[in-house]
Amino acid sequence: MGERIDPLMSQLTSPGQVTPDLRREVIDCWILVSNAGGAVGFPFLPVDITHVAPVADKLFAGLSPECSRLLIARTGDALVGWVHLHRNPSPVIAHWGTISHLQSLPSSRARGIGSALMVHARQVARAEMGLEQLRLAVRGGTGLEHFYARLGWTVIGRWPGALRLAPGDDRDEILMILSPL
Repeated sequence: MGERIDPLMSQLTSPGQVTPDLRREVIDCWILVSNAGGAVGFPFLPVDITHVAPVADKLFAGLSPECSRLLIARTGDALVGWVHLHRNPSPVIAHWGTISHLQSLPSSRARGIGSALMVHARQVARAEMGLEQLRLAVRGGTGLEHFYARLGWTVIGRWPGALRLAPGDDRDEILMILSPL
């Protein structure tokens, strides 16, 4: 395990904040994490910019202070991780948000980046977005539920065989909640 890193956190709340350099950093991180086996939305590997850029651009286009934020972790000038925090604006479910695509560069793993991003996401969700709870889904067979449990998350259900990664490789989707914030 490497030395712990205390990253500088920032957030993006509008598409106009995404510079070309930051766009490329996020896409490059997503490619590296995916191809290293990360469960971040691209189960069929390998991926490259042609797979990731359209998905990233859609995420960037939806950024808004009320409903969608991209939280960024940096050390020095380098992006080392990011996570997406979003909510549905429907009044019936607007009190909770969703965490997706938590990522840290493979070269920065086991140095506290993911944990720092999740702590920051919890603070932003509560203090800035007025959320009361967060939810997420993780791919079974990765052990990620143990990482999130250490941060206070609870497994609330499983969808058996929900994810088919290859013939004969069906995985559960594990549903988790963090409440109260």
